[in-house]
Amino acid sequence: MHFLDIEEWKPEQIQDIFGLTDRLCQNREQPLLQGKTFILFFPESSLRTRVSFEKGIRDLRGEYICISPEALNKREQLSDVISYMANWADAAVVRHPDLHKLRELSRGASIPVINAMTSENHPCEIMSDLYAISKRRPDYKDLVYTFVGPAGNISRTWMSMAKMMNLNFHHVCTEGNALGPETANYTFHTSLDGILPDSDILLTDSLPEEYRTAEYIGKYQLNLQRMRMAKPGAMLNPCPPFFRGEEISADAINSDYFAGYEFKKSLLFVQQAIMLYCLYHSERAVVLE
Repeated sequence: MHFLDIEEWKPEQIQDIFGLTDRLCQNREQPLLQGKTFILFFPESSLRTRVSFEKGIRDLRGEYICISPEALNKREQLSDVISYMANWADAAVVRHPDLHKLRELSRGASIPVINAMTSENHPCEIMSDLYAISKRRPDYKDLVYTFVGPAGNISRTWMSMAKMMNLNFHHVCTEGNALGPETANYTFHTSLDGILPDSDILLTDSLPEEYRTAEYIGKYQLNLQRMRMAKPGAMLNPCPPFFRGEEISADAINSDYFAGYEFKKSLLFVQQAIMLYCLYHSERAVVLE
């Protein structure tokens, strides 16, 4: 079973991942991946996602081999690449800008292919974020989620998660950044201050260079003054890497609104759960019980 896009999974499967993550958090070092080898396609620049995948595999007694994602840019058909890799690996975890390459790998794969980030989406990250939110706010399905920033892989994945889990998701940015037509789960706004009083979870991503202007930052930066306009108990969850003085302010990060660095601890456990689920989906009861 592959994990490429949240919209390709069912809500009950996402809940299964959350349940399995609960079990992994309670019993953190089990030999559940003993005898399993993963091929990790990661660039050297990857920090949080790579470290959490490597440690997550090692904690469950699995092994991994790291390869540059540039190896997937050769002329060789990726169906041939993955067919050979299946002789020596039990799954592939891939971070590559091009989602189509991951799809090509998966079409020819007899082993799971797991998306560790593309330019189109970042499903492991958003699965982990929603899981972490659910632990702090059991009423997470009833909250209002507001993403502030241009269309990109993080905002697109949040929209996908909102669709699958029936969340109330708002997107705020300049004209031309809507992720699609408005639906029961997705609403686009150009005014930030108007939606803040209804917002429980404030989300951001780092800004592309063309948005790092005084005009944009003045209109859309999440600072402490604006966070105080949100609902009582509101949470600020900027997707790292974040940059003080751009999409967020230093005083917002230094406030109690900031979700905090420990918020990302669950990334390791959620990714472990995804790997186990993809490996053993045909033995669901064995994994989840």
